[in-house]
Amino acid sequence: MNLNLTAVTRIGLNILALLGVAVALYLGQSVFIPVTISALLAVILWPAASWLHRKLAFPWILACMTVILGLILINVAVFAGFAFAVPQIVQELPNPREPEELKKVYKTTRETFESVAPSENVERILPRDPDSSNVYNYTRQLLDGRYVTDQLINLSKIAASWIFQSIIILFVLLFLLLEGEYLASRIKDIFGRSSDTQKHVAKALTGMALAIRSYLVWRTIVNLGLGLFLGLVYWRMGLLQPWTWALFTVVLCYVPYIGTIIAGIPPVLDALIHLTPMDAAFIVVLYTVVVTVEGYLIVPLVMGRSMDLNATTVMISCLFFDLVWGFPGLFLAMPIMAGIRAICLHTPGFQGWAHLMGTERSLRDAELEERMANLAAKVETSDATVVMEESPPSHGENER
Repeated sequence: MNLNLTAVTRIGLNILALLGVAVALYLGQSVFIPVTISALLAVILWPAASWLHRKLAFPWILACMTVILGLILINVAVFAGFAFAVPQIVQELPNPREPEELKKVYKTTRETFESVAPSENVERILPRDPDSSNVYNYTRQLLDGRYVTDQLINLSKIAASWIFQSIIILFVLLFLLLEGEYLASRIKDIFGRSSDTQKHVAKALTGMALAIRSYLVWRTIVNLGLGLFLGLVYWRMGLLQPWTWALFTVVLCYVPYIGTIIAGIPPVLDALIHLTPMDAAFIVVLYTVVVTVEGYLIVPLVMGRSMDLNATTVMISCLFFDLVWGFPGLFLAMPIMAGIRAICLHTPGFQGWAHLMGTERSLRDAELEERMANLAAKVETSDATVVMEESPPSHGENER
C-alpha cells in the first residue's frame, strides 16, 4: 500500500514516535537501565577479557569472570570512599544540643562574610545576635530532631537498592560477555543476510562500540587525573575532606556541565567555613581554570572525533534522559548519544542526523573524507586513455 504522506503528517508521526519511545523508556526503566549499563560495561570490558583469553590462555568464562571481579573491586573501593566519609561529615556537624558550639560556627561564618562583603549587608542577612537570625534558627531546627537521621536512612535505602540493581547488572553483564559474538552475529542477521547489508551493520556496530569505549575509557582516565590533581591541591590547602571532594569530582564529572558545576561547590564551602575567603576564592579560580582546560583542550585531544557532540545535543540528551530515567539518566546520556551518533554515521541515509549531532569540525572532517573517497574511487575506475586525453598538452606539442 502506497501512502502519500505530507510533510506535516510525517513530522507528526515522528513526534508521536518520539513520545512513544519516551513513554516506553520511562515505564520500562527498571529493565532498560540495568540492560543499558550492562551493555556499556560489556563494551568496555570485552577487550580486557579477549586479551586474557588470547594472551594468557584463560578459558573464556574465567576471563569474563576475572574482568567482572576487577570491576566489582573498583566499585567497592568507590563505595567505601563515600561510606567512610559520611560518618566524618556527620561528626563535623555542630551538635544542636550545644547552642554555644552552634553559635561559634555562626560567628565564624559571619566573620568570613564580613571580610568579603559590606558590614551593613552582612548585618541585614546575618545579625550579630544569633538568636535574632532566621538563618541560625532554621539551621538549628534543621540539625535538631530526626532530619539528619531520616536523610541517613534514605541514603541507606538508596545504597541497598543500588546493591540489588548491581547484582542484576553483573548477571546480565556476564551473559553478554559470554554470548557477545553470538548475539552480534544474530543482530546482523536481523537486518538481512546479504553481504552488503552485513557489512554495513558490522561497520555500524563496530563504530558504536569504538565510540562508547573511547568515551568511557578516556572519560575515566581524565576524571581520575582531575580528581588526583584537585585532591592534592585540597589536601595541601588543609581542607577537612580533600579526598572526599576529589572522589566527588571524579564521579560527577561523568555528567557534562551540570555535574562539573556541582562538584566544585563542596570544596568552596569547606574553605569558606574552615579556612579563609581568600582560600575559597583561590579554589574557585583554580577549579574554573582546571575544568576549562580539561573541557576545551584535554578532552578533545584524547577523545578526538568519537565525542564530537555539540553542546545543544549534549544538553537536550541530558534533559531527555533525566526526564525518563532520573538521576541515572544523566550518567548514561553521553555514552548513549555517542553510540547513536556512531550508528548514524555508519548507516547509509542517516549521516545527516550524525552531522546534526556533531560539531562543525566533525562535519568538515567528514566532508574531506568523502571527497577523498570519491577521488580514490574515480582514480580506481577511470580508464588510462581518458586520463591521458584529459591531461594538458606538453610543451613540445605547443611548439608544433
